Amino acid sequence: MPVTRLHAMSLISHSYPTPLGEMTALLSEQGLCLLEFSQRTKGLDREIAQVEAARGGPAMPGSSPLTEQLGRELAEYFAGQRQAFDIPLDLVGTPFQIEAWQGLLKIPYGETRSYAEQARGIGRPTATRAVASANGSNKISVIIPCHRVIGSDGSLTGYGGGMPRKHWLLALERRGVPPGRPVLQD
Repeated sequence: MPVTRLHAMSLISHSYPTPLGEMTALLSEQGLCLLEFSQRTKGLDREIAQVEAARGGPAMPGSSPLTEQLGRELAEYFAGQRQAFDIPLDLVGTPFQIEAWQGLLKIPYGETRSYAEQARGIGRPTATRAVASANGSNKISVIIPCHRVIGSDGSLTGYGGGMPRKHWLLALERRGVPPGRPVLQD
C-alpha cells in the first residue's frame, strides 16, 4: 500500500557527537532508518531524501525514547564499552540490499570479512560485486558494520565515512579501547 499523508510515519532527525565527528540520525516510530557522519557530503542528502520518500515525509528535529537509546548506545560503543547494538532498525533499501545488510550484522565485533565471504554468508556466492554495491548503499553506519568488510587480499577497501574513520573503528574493535583521534579529511 502506498504511503499517504494519513499513513505517513513521522521521522525524527537527531545529531550525536562522536570522536569521529557529528553523526546524523533519522528515526521512524519503528526504529533507526539512517545514521551517517554529518560531514559526509557525498551522498548524505540523497540518502536522507530516500528515507523521507520511503517513510512518507520530511524528518523533523526532535527527540524520543529511541533517540535517547541511540545516544546511550553510541556513547558506549565509542568508549569501547558496547559490542552490539539493541536499537531497533527500520531499514530502507531494496530486498537484496537489506539481505546484504543483514549479513553485515552477522560479522562479529572485532572481526572482518571479505566481500566474497559476505556473499557466501548470505547464500549468494556469485554476488560479490552486488554485495559490495549494497554495502555502499548502507544508510546505517557503525551499527550495520560495513567498516568490517575488507578486500579478499586483506587490504582495507573504501568506506563511505572515509578511510581514517574505518581505520579508527577497526582499531577500536581490535583493542576494545578508543584509539587516539584520527585526522579526518571530509
